[in-house]
Amino acid sequence: MNHRPLADCRLYTFVDTAYLDGRDPSEIARQLCDGGSDLVQFRAKDWPRERVLPVAAALAAVLDRAGVRLVVNDHLDVAVEVGAPCVHLGQEDFFDSGHTHVSGLQGKPPGLEVGLSTHAPDQCRRAVDARADYVAIGPVFATGTKPTARPVTLDYVRWAASSVSVPWFAIGGINEETLPLVLEAGARRVCIVSAILRAPDIAAACRRVRATLDAA
Repeated sequence: MNHRPLADCRLYTFVDTAYLDGRDPSEIARQLCDGGSDLVQFRAKDWPRERVLPVAAALAAVLDRAGVRLVVNDHLDVAVEVGAPCVHLGQEDFFDSGHTHVSGLQGKPPGLEVGLSTHAPDQCRRAVDARADYVAIGPVFATGTKPTARPVTLDYVRWAASSVSVPWFAIGGINEETLPLVLEAGARRVCIVSAILRAPDIAAACRRVRATLDAA
């Protein structure tokens, strides 16, 4: 399945097990696709690999049919096994584990895109030098998704807008109220977790965000 280039992607959403509330992950993924998501990350922080794998495989089938990238969080081997086009790694999974370049990731096949989380300009520079395909900039605002993370504020977004050469996505506490502030600071791509997963109508929430992004 061909996906639009990362540079042309705008809306990055999530199937996050912390927000499933008993719902079917595949059905959530379908709603995210219906709403216009470009990428959907499967994040299962509390699940063992053997539980992650079958759900990731099911999501891969749903997203492939929709032409939307599946991003597997943390589990590079799962991403490879289910044929996901992308894996996302945190600082602790990449640099803190001794990696300096994405080509050094064991088991990474050619063509697998790698996204890296960054929380400051120096981390972002390292991620770009490591040849990350995209970087996440955040958390911009305080967020219940990562309650212990200190917000990086809109200053980091403004820095990224003038300094980052690869596609980047603002993340953290972004919702329909804060989105205009992030766009004003220079972001054109955003990751949204709880504001969409907690919405009464996931697809409708995606469409509203998508319209705002496309108009920016």
